[in-house]
Amino acid sequence: MINKTILKNKLRIITIPMKNAKTTSVLVLVGAGSKYETKSNNGISHFLEHMFFKGTKKRSNTLKISETLDRIGGKYNAFTGKEYTGYWAKVSSDYFDTALDWVSDILLNSQIKEQEINKERGVIIEEMNMYLDTPMIYIDDLWEQLLYGNQPAGWLIIGEKKNILKFKRKDFLNCLKQHYTAENTIICVAGNINKNSVENKIKKYFKNINTAIPEQKIKTIDAPINSIQNFNSIKQTKPECLIHFKKTDQTHLTLGFRGYDLFSDKKYAQTMLATILGGFMSSRLFISVREKNGLAYRIKTLSESSTDTGYLATFAGIRNDKVEKAIELILKEYKIIKNKKISKQELEKTKNYLKGSLALSLESSDSMAFFHSTQELLTQKILTQKQINQKIDTITQQDILQTAKNIFIRENLNLALIGPFKDKTKFKKIIEKF
Repeated sequence: MINKTILKNKLRIITIPMKNAKTTSVLVLVGAGSKYETKSNNGISHFLEHMFFKGTKKRSNTLKISETLDRIGGKYNAFTGKEYTGYWAKVSSDYFDTALDWVSDILLNSQIKEQEINKERGVIIEEMNMYLDTPMIYIDDLWEQLLYGNQPAGWLIIGEKKNILKFKRKDFLNCLKQHYTAENTIICVAGNINKNSVENKIKKYFKNINTAIPEQKIKTIDAPINSIQNFNSIKQTKPECLIHFKKTDQTHLTLGFRGYDLFSDKKYAQTMLATILGGFMSSRLFISVREKNGLAYRIKTLSESSTDTGYLATFAGIRNDKVEKAIELILKEYKIIKNKKISKQELEKTKNYLKGSLALSLESSDSMAFFHSTQELLTQKILTQKQINQKIDTITQQDILQTAKNIFIRENLNLALIGPFKDKTKFKKIIEKF
């Protein structure tokens, strides 16, 4: 049973007892990320995440912070996205108090010293270089840059190098003040726990949390909204292509369309559509591009929905001299599913796959914490596994066909590509034929 409690200071607590679990996970999720940034402070959310591991009054340096959980075999980390930042610890249930003390300490008592900021600049720049040197990762960022351009949704989460080099302690303190507030924070505990005991301990450990009103993010321009049926009102009027030249042995590409956001019930049909196309080993694109034509090792189609953006896209790594053929094959499958209703057998297979994979993904305490707390943070509504399965079960063959017709329109087609190409003309011609 999932329990949600809102304290007087608006801090939200989610507890998820898992009777047979031997572990307990503590996740603190904050409404902070690159979509909350400006051009001049892009990257501050991610940089701040790093700084929470540099020392508190109680644990004065990185070694003491990491040793706390290393000594008990715990797992721990943090992550920054476009709409949230998270800090988590997973331990044997006997050590829950240690995990909660550790997470609350780094969140509320980090010292963020200037000398540690200066040292961490180099770490983050090397992390940035790693991403930029890894086309399979960087293609995701290039794709969103193509879709959203020069606004927070189109910027790198890690930020720009010039910003990383100039941030001062006051910038981090300002970010903390604006976003790390009780109202903007969720504390989720999942595992072998007692609800009442957990809530009392959270109240104790987080009694000094900032209670200011959090800053809101600016809505992304040109994002689809729930009322849009076919996305014709979006400003994009023709297929677009963005190429990043890099001498590679393999071309990485993303080819797809704008889609539905988190607040649209059509996102479930969009997810099913993506799964049919490239979600598993018997999917249409896996068979067509990989098995029949041998053009790719990695090919997948994803449906991505956030609070104000959404898309469906296929990601693939293709031999450099076969890129045009691969693009044509992907577009062919898009056209087929847009114009011909899928079979009952394919619909049933996809439903069973989605429900089965969801069940497998929720076996651990940390995945349960992330699954439920992200829903609460982004939509203020938590759907259980059973409720999501019910949503999936309502999708019909006609829903899939109509979703494909709504999404797969020429004006919303986009191609991002990393490889040894400087001229996008030939690729533009292919996608303009759609």
